[in-house]
Amino acid sequence: MAQLTFTLSIIAIFIAVIGGVYTFRLGRQQKWQEELDAPIPEKVQEHVFLRNPIFLAYISAVLLAAIAIFYLALRY
Repeated sequence: MAQLTFTLSIIAIFIAVIGGVYTFRLGRQQKWQEELDAPIPEKVQEHVFLRNPIFLAYISAVLLAAIAIFYLALRY
């Protein structure tokens, strides 16, 4: 059972990392929309990644998965 949980946790982290990289690349490709968008506030420009809720969701999901993996690894 512990081995199955560990394997599923690794798969979940792998999917989260792939999704994060895909989201990052997709965001970089959307440069043509800069002409249509309103100007971005200066504070947001300084902290592009910290103000993006998608990246925050991926970071928190990876951190929670890592904590669960370490907890389960130490428990069994």
